[in-house]
Amino acid sequence: MFAELVEHVRRPSKAVEFSLAALQGRLTVHVPIRAGCPGKRSVYNGTTRLRLNVGSGPPAVGTEPQIGKPLHTMPRRFLTALPVYNEVAHVTPVLDEVRRYSSDVLVVDDGSSDGTADLLAARRDVRLLRHPQNRGYGAALKSAFDYALAEGYDVLVTIDCDGQHEPQRIPEFAAACTDEVDIVSGSRYLQTFDDQTAPPADRRRINRLITEEVNRRLGLNLTDAFCGFKAYRVPALTCFDLSEPGYAMPLELWVQAANCGLRIVELPVPLIYLDEKRSFGGALDDAHTRLAHYRAVIERSEARLLERRHERRPVRSSCA
Repeated sequence: MFAELVEHVRRPSKAVEFSLAALQGRLTVHVPIRAGCPGKRSVYNGTTRLRLNVGSGPPAVGTEPQIGKPLHTMPRRFLTALPVYNEVAHVTPVLDEVRRYSSDVLVVDDGSSDGTADLLAARRDVRLLRHPQNRGYGAALKSAFDYALAEGYDVLVTIDCDGQHEPQRIPEFAAACTDEVDIVSGSRYLQTFDDQTAPPADRRRINRLITEEVNRRLGLNLTDAFCGFKAYRVPALTCFDLSEPGYAMPLELWVQAANCGLRIVELPVPLIYLDEKRSFGGALDDAHTRLAHYRAVIERSEARLLERRHERRPVRSSCA
């Protein structure tokens, strides 16, 4: 539960301590993938599923450039969330820049132990949610999802804190997440930018292989399955019942998004790698192990959906 992960949440103007009982009364609980979601139906492993049409929604709203657009012209209420773990070198400059383009900022500190927590504790311009221990990238994002639902935001923008994403693009992502778009997903391979950097060879290969597999298995048309720069229409987050705590969580998310017929568009973002040797942690630093793990998560996520369909299927009487 969301409440079990929270040490405290601090608003820019007021410190608020949440108890488990208080949060249970306010939390929007995740529900299983629902039948009857909008979308086209197609056959999926012998059962009927909903077909996701990437790019079928409208382009980003507005005819003028959205990058760096003043905050007062942005529609609706949006939150920008950053999952953070041991980012002492990046957290201050990244948050300073994010605050220029988002008035509501949530940082999910996933048990940092390198001094990041002290830097965050000194700030009064962001909302802070702490995991007492490191739970993983996926778990941090799930906490951000739960917070956005509990606080009634219209749009949630997620951005990484390692300097690889450009905060000036936040308004563009928020504006593109209209009532007709459920997920705006950044893509580092949709467009070539003049100042972009080359990714490590094994990361590019794994991204390409997994993106192709996700597209083939789910009927999607993604160009980047792993980019953390996204915007979500917050009511659509109730379609997710996520359990993968690590870096593979986006793959579980795509499986469930396709099943629920969520509407997705991609926006190009520059390819920026500041630290090519950044660790995934443990065995996942090995490329072959990482690729096998990602494929296993896709398999497990699909199998979980099939099990739930069978659980919901009515039992026929033997004498009927």
